[in-house]
Amino acid sequence: MSERKLYDISLTVNDREVKGRVKAETTLLDFLRSNNFTEVKKGCEIGDCGACTVIMDGEAVLSCITLALQAEGSKVYTVKSLGTWEKLHPLQKAFVEHEALQCGFCTPGMLMTAKAFLDKNPHPTRDEIREAISGNLCRCTGYKKIVDAIEAVSKREAE
Repeated sequence: MSERKLYDISLTVNDREVKGRVKAETTLLDFLRSNNFTEVKKGCEIGDCGACTVIMDGEAVLSCITLALQAEGSKVYTVKSLGTWEKLHPLQKAFVEHEALQCGFCTPGMLMTAKAFLDKNPHPTRDEIREAISGNLCRCTGYKKIVDAIEAVSKREAE
């Protein structure tokens, strides 16, 4: 049995260059987590739950079904790129204010989906928000509070 070939990759994660060697089948999720980006949650691993969502070159992507090799040369952002405890990103602040998180497992992916969405559509309707987050599952909040939080950010930005 022959050994699997390893490929060199280099990408930028949260504005920091990250290099590695991966097998062709290595997912971006596994690559990120193996490089200590454990804020990217490992949920269903089949692209159904959205917990692993990151922003890659401006687009929200499911890192569990994106190959690491597809991210070669890309700029990837995880939830840790949004803000700090001292200075929360407006989305993080709104999620807290609107109690849009409970267990917190879906929150990183939900925030990254919302960020990518609002970057493209800064003043969406509630229906557009619901559609945008439809690929992210949350078993705790019922989505109303999440939609409220995202809507609040879009209205603040409009002021």
